[in-house]
Amino acid sequence: MKAALTTFAAGVSSGRGLAQTAPSAPSAPAPAPFTRDLVVELARALAKRPFAAPANELREPFANLNYEQYVGIKTKPGAAVWSGENKGFSIEPLHRGFLFAAQVELFVVEDQIAKRVAYDQTKFDYGAVKVGDKLPDIGFSGFRVLHPRDGGAETELALFQGASFYRAATHGQNLGVTARGLAIRTADPRGEEFPSFRAFWIEKPTLADNALVIHALLDSASAAGAYRFTLRPGEATIIDTELTLFPRAAIDHFGLAGAAAASLFTPLDHRRTDDIRPTVAETNGLQMLTGKDEWLWRPVSNRDTLQISAFVDANPKGFGFLLRDRDIDAYQDDDQHWERRPSLWIEPIGEWGEGAVQLVEIPSESEVNANIVAYWRPKAPLAAGKEATYAYRQFWCWSPPARSPLAIATLARGGRSPIPKLRRFIVVFSGEVLADPQRTAGLKAALTTSPGSATNIRTFCNPQAKTCRVVFDVDPVGETFCELRLALQSGDDPLSETWLYRWTL
Repeated sequence: MKAALTTFAAGVSSGRGLAQTAPSAPSAPAPAPFTRDLVVELARALAKRPFAAPANELREPFANLNYEQYVGIKTKPGAAVWSGENKGFSIEPLHRGFLFAAQVELFVVEDQIAKRVAYDQTKFDYGAVKVGDKLPDIGFSGFRVLHPRDGGAETELALFQGASFYRAATHGQNLGVTARGLAIRTADPRGEEFPSFRAFWIEKPTLADNALVIHALLDSASAAGAYRFTLRPGEATIIDTELTLFPRAAIDHFGLAGAAAASLFTPLDHRRTDDIRPTVAETNGLQMLTGKDEWLWRPVSNRDTLQISAFVDANPKGFGFLLRDRDIDAYQDDDQHWERRPSLWIEPIGEWGEGAVQLVEIPSESEVNANIVAYWRPKAPLAAGKEATYAYRQFWCWSPPARSPLAIATLARGGRSPIPKLRRFIVVFSGEVLADPQRTAGLKAALTTSPGSATNIRTFCNPQAKTCRVVFDVDPVGETFCELRLALQSGDDPLSETWLYRWTL
């Protein structure tokens, strides 16, 4: 296997993927022993070689597919790996084409033996695309994980495709928020770098384990990496991620446990008033549980200009994009069903030290653009040649397992105030604590804004509904932005999470 991995590393570093040759060619690795350590060794060896971008060349008829042609290419029924074997999972290799021209290598591991998955045109229905009688082995762009729910038909559990991107969902959900294996210089003036998964080794599961283990090799100009994903379906789809990075060069701006989601408009930003839908968004906001046990909630918005926010912390306990509003009436979209998109909650494993949760809000005119990005940015840079290991757990869920015991912000709206030159906001908090008259005695809204000033602050509490509405005006005093911070308090005791928002002109 070491010889095969050396050959593989040489092919990757030269930009020549193994899938460009036939499976029987000398450069294609034969079935061989496999352990996770071999992927780590491959990443370590790869980092010592000059970087070469993955091969993106595609021959006709796949070189210039449009979206409709590409999505028309489907795996035939029963053609997925392990289909019909009652293993609890099956793997559907994904075709190359359209935006997914880069090839990745797929291997399946059984009894600690790795075997490459070869391209087989008889397993695809090409739809409107006309193909020849015999296609060469062009490899794949990624794969889909299928899993039967409640003894029924197999449904999509996860999708690994494109750069280092992957998505997952739980029962009854549509795919939405996208995770990233590694972020490098996101929204940095020096330009973003997009690492890519170059190969996957997928261990054959057993029905009793109800888990799927996936190993991945990551590569980019700045670093190589070895990843191990353990997928566990259930009430939430859990993905445990373990990774070791091998920097080729010093990296002062990188992100762990990154995620991206689309937000076209919300009640806080009315960028498209001529739309019958009140909200178009895959996430309502960024939830954070700090190392000091403070719960923060930051609604996200589609901005007119690029906005970057950093929430400084040490040893964070959790963060992620949540979809709190699950009522279809909030979206009025029977085609996209935004209310069915997953929340993604991330819990670091071990201490991550000092850093910040970084939020990037990118202007967008399309609902298919994942324009809201968040990740943990360590304060300490990665030194060239120095290995770094991290681990975290993802919950792809309806609601996260970690929940604030305090009231949470369930709605926020913003717009012009009746008073000239002021902005008016309404924030609604909900929670059991708001039904307790003893705890809410002396309730007040603690609100600060910088720059600017807040005026006309009023609270309207409804113990029966367990809600409290806070209405206030903001005077930006001529500035183009204001950082708002709001929480409900009774004396010095917090009654709610802290609501944060950046208003921009």
